[in-house]
Amino acid sequence: MILTVTLNTALDITYRVPALRPHTAHRVTEVTERPGGKGVNVARVLAALGHEVTVTGFAGGATGRALRERLTGVPRLTDALLPVSGVTRRTTAVVDATTGDTTQFNEPGPTIAPTEWSGFVEVYEELVGAASVVALCGSLPPGVPVGAYAQLVRVARSLHVPVLLDTSGEPLRRGVAARPDIVKPNAEELAELTGSHEPLQAARDARRRGARTVVASLGEAGLLLENTEGRWRAAPPHRVQGNPTGAGDSAVAGLLSGLVERLPWPERLARAVALSTATVLAPVAGEFDRGDYEALLERVTVTGGASAA
Repeated sequence: MILTVTLNTALDITYRVPALRPHTAHRVTEVTERPGGKGVNVARVLAALGHEVTVTGFAGGATGRALRERLTGVPRLTDALLPVSGVTRRTTAVVDATTGDTTQFNEPGPTIAPTEWSGFVEVYEELVGAASVVALCGSLPPGVPVGAYAQLVRVARSLHVPVLLDTSGEPLRRGVAARPDIVKPNAEELAELTGSHEPLQAARDARRRGARTVVASLGEAGLLLENTEGRWRAAPPHRVQGNPTGAGDSAVAGLLSGLVERLPWPERLARAVALSTATVLAPVAGEFDRGDYEALLERVTVTGGASAA
């Protein structure tokens, strides 16, 4: 079982409009709603790939109930979200049908009480013990300690369960110091962590800070991986236009599925890039078309190689 943690879950709402123009009224042509938050997105992609996955984190209020209802019946996905007194946030993506550009609005999450956090840690410890790998994903809602991910990384490491961390800012800095097996920042997050805007140098710096493997998202240029085993870059076959919401989460799902299937690093990277690119092409945020994914997988370019023994 793969465990994904989403402390700041969300109900993702996507509006499609013919064209987005500031200071004007818009007629929405299509509305979609789906359960979201980075770890939830990762879990849905993993389930679609055929993996058993459990989602945990927090959900509360009417929005939280709507989110959990949409998780019901998803094959191979188990809902282990904990109820809280606050209300789960919503995120709203407005897609301009003319340009393909997306404008995102993210609400703040609910305030988590100290007793709710301590209750989560107890449940997390039980779930990690049954997991093959754990992914810690996304922002922290108010009330959760800034060192929360570092604490959760240490729990996983104490149980010898591989852990991937995908967050930003101070939670990333503290989490990296706890020595996660994989971190997956984008170029901006990596630069903020290390002070270096050169991706390869920044990846090396992140490893010195504690990360065992760094997989950096370079946007349209694909992914860069740096660890003791080698260094690789993976790039999509061509630039695509669409909604990038959830593309990074699909990349995480590709890395996790490749890990549990024991694929070599180049194959994991190729899968991650193909999934993320297929997600950009999908009309609904965070979805992917299997046909697009399989076609892209054959055309992803991976360069680099293993380190000398």
